[in-house]
Amino acid sequence: MVSGRVLVLGPSHEAEGLPERDHRPYRVQLSRATITPKWRQPVRTAVERSFDMLLWSWVMKLLNSLDASFIDAEDQDRNASFAIASIAVFEGPAPSYEEFLAAIRRRLPLVPIYRRKLRKVPFNLGPPVWVDDPNFDLRYHVRQTALPAPGGDQQLRRLMARVMTERLDRDYPLWEYWLIEGLDQGRWALISKVHHCMVDGVSATDLYRVIFDASPEPPPLPEVEERPVPSEPSGLELAARAVLNSALLLLQDGGVIQRTLANPEVAVRQATEAFRGVVRMAEALPPAARSSLSGPIGRQRRYMWARASLADVKMIKNILGGTVNDVFLAAISSGFRALLLARGEEPTPSMIPSLVPVSLRSEGEESIYENRVSALVANLPVDIADPVERLAAIRTQMAALKESNEATVGEAIVTLRRYTPFALASMFVRLAFSLPQREIVTVTTNVPGPQQPLYGLGHRLVEIIPYVPIATTLRTGISIFTYCGQVTFGITGDYTTTPDISVLAAAIEEGVAELVRAAENYTKNERAGEHEHAEGSTAAQVGDASPRATASAPTVAPEAHGASKAAKSAKASETSKAAKTAKSATAPRPGKKSQSGPAARHPIAS
Repeated sequence: MVSGRVLVLGPSHEAEGLPERDHRPYRVQLSRATITPKWRQPVRTAVERSFDMLLWSWVMKLLNSLDASFIDAEDQDRNASFAIASIAVFEGPAPSYEEFLAAIRRRLPLVPIYRRKLRKVPFNLGPPVWVDDPNFDLRYHVRQTALPAPGGDQQLRRLMARVMTERLDRDYPLWEYWLIEGLDQGRWALISKVHHCMVDGVSATDLYRVIFDASPEPPPLPEVEERPVPSEPSGLELAARAVLNSALLLLQDGGVIQRTLANPEVAVRQATEAFRGVVRMAEALPPAARSSLSGPIGRQRRYMWARASLADVKMIKNILGGTVNDVFLAAISSGFRALLLARGEEPTPSMIPSLVPVSLRSEGEESIYENRVSALVANLPVDIADPVERLAAIRTQMAALKESNEATVGEAIVTLRRYTPFALASMFVRLAFSLPQREIVTVTTNVPGPQQPLYGLGHRLVEIIPYVPIATTLRTGISIFTYCGQVTFGITGDYTTTPDISVLAAAIEEGVAELVRAAENYTKNERAGEHEHAEGSTAAQVGDASPRATASAPTVAPEAHGASKAAKSAKASETSKAAKTAKSATAPRPGKKSQSGPAARHPIAS
């Protein structure tokens, strides 16, 4: 009976006949082989169900290869903490600690991974696994503090830097919530701190929709039922389960090979795209020019943020061209340029290569709590002084990166690691993080957030400010988050080497303002040109209709008339030439459709 079934290991969201569970990176899906008679397909005997449950109990909740990389990297870099976070600011008054704790407790069943902690497999026989914490204590994870007076941005930034400096303790589930009182204007805040091995930027954003409400009146939630938690598996059991999962992975490998042989043209095309991406990435990763922005870092952090209007950003991209993310990167380039100049360093091309994460999620996969990202490497054009030309350079470069399929390289590397013995893959990650590197200087990640208001315990969520971790030689990192028409740039800096992080924040805001002024000037010049053209047409029509009036009017030499008109045109052209150049830099080519739709890849948060 068992021989008539096939085992498929993969990211399936359901397993036939098995109890409904939360999303996991590796699932066992048991389905009937094609040779099974149709009349027997609905039949599920007690023996089959027992086999399913036994097999399911031996399939561990594994970290996928990318999630495990964050653990390896953190183990190697003693000054790094790979937790991602955000500050959610609410209208007041603040709830009591007990009230807030009760609200989180009612919603905890919606996020089962919050009750699980990480366990490593002995001898690195497999990736770390999630196990239920038999001693889970919600009060340990939900904490309370207050800002000193006056409770402004400066006090909140300092608190955030201190909270994010400390690593999450792996003896407990890897998350913390900090209820912050004492903000000015009677407001309160929540710091959400989660390890990067649990979520990426997109799935972390989805947690907001789970923990918070879409209206001031929270929906009724069922009472939480305490369930028995099994004891933690022993080291020997973890090792045995790792061996079983390796065997199941081999079964899946057979299916992959079979599908490849059945569709060789698809495999060849994917391999070709990946090779092109490897070539492009190799060209983009020479060591960056030396600057104060790259080098060894310590454990302590600084934190700052900049703000902008999403309507302004969209206006810029609609008038000057490009995408919302292009405008973000152009503003960030302006910020780094100003920071370098303030430090007495001359910006040069390819001075700041930035890692730009790219989401690999399809629509509907936001609630799968794991990392599904690849990355591009973009050189921020800090050597360009003109803001419009800087935006045009970003547009051209990002379009070329997308055309080169560079993002598929990271995806291929992650896939390759999955089929590599874990001990060997783990060693490579640790080696990479132990070596000094100058190929990447910063990270810039953009996470699109909800554009409808959210509420926490009946209080409106006013603002969300993101945090991205830094490691190795990256002394700065920037995370961008959009919420309800607002844009926030969360800036992380090494404490010792970035005392002037406020210069970067102010210059990012000025970078957006510069582009707003350029877009407005371009619009004014376009309107002036249209008005002048309309006046010229009207005058020509009147001249044709009234010869006498024309004859009696003062005579103007054609050369003088042409010079006057040329002077006006030159003035309008001078302010709009760069804008027109930017607008046409990456205009869609004839016959080429633009990539769009819910499944299109977009740069995001890690």
